Amino acid sequence: MGKVLAIANQKGGVGKTTTSINLAASLAATRRKVLLIDLDPQGNATMGSGIDKSELDDSVYELLTGRCELDQARCRSDNGGYDLLPANGDLTAAEVELLDLPAREHRLRQALEPVRAHYDFILIDCPPSLNMLTVNGLVAADGVLIPMQCEYYALEGLSALVNTIQRIAAALNPSLKIEGLLRTMYDPRNSLTLDVSKQLAHHFGEQLYKTVIPRNVRLAEAPSFGMPALTYDKQSRGAVAYLALAGELVRRTKQAARAAAVADTND
Repeated sequence: MGKVLAIANQKGGVGKTTTSINLAASLAATRRKVLLIDLDPQGNATMGSGIDKSELDDSVYELLTGRCELDQARCRSDNGGYDLLPANGDLTAAEVELLDLPAREHRLRQALEPVRAHYDFILIDCPPSLNMLTVNGLVAADGVLIPMQCEYYALEGLSALVNTIQRIAAALNPSLKIEGLLRTMYDPRNSLTLDVSKQLAHHFGEQLYKTVIPRNVRLAEAPSFGMPALTYDKQSRGAVAYLALAGELVRRTKQAARAAAVADTND
């Protein structure tokens, strides 16, 4: 059964889509089967994967509203080496339409059930706001990966996001937890970065990924070519960092699976 991770932060501009694309490509490079879901009406993860969002016949919008099956919407990112459920501006309408549909919070989860076993990882790029699309992403997920910058306002937003995750877990998805916090646009020369990093380590402990994502020009350039950094410049610091993150995520997943197996044996 594939691990489903929502990549979410209610604050924009923290590297959420960059993380979604580059982590998907890095996991694919380690021979994992990966599905990336673009849940943002801006369609940035779609374009950054080399898919023209204006040319889509079916997208995640049609999937969520029952107009198509998953196989009809799914496509392949040849540049990234992973499968993609793409999005475009049509998805904006889904935010309203979902309100009147049955099981509105569970639409994505239900759509993924038939294919979960086919993938090692399913990554969901959530929009930077708490709306019905984000709720669908959190209900479908096993865990939440939170990209964030090490700055003061990021800590303020993190508190609100943690409360949101706890509310979703209590009401709709009891298995939902914080998978990990990822420090993005990291600059160790900045004293505030180091201070915030220490606070995160103190409050979140093992949930804070050891890997940090540096500020990197190649990471910023790659999406305009419809490529993850690993394809655009595999030797760039950004590409290397996301490969390290993929390795850390795979190790954590294996450790959790072993711990669960031991617990089952003891029971």
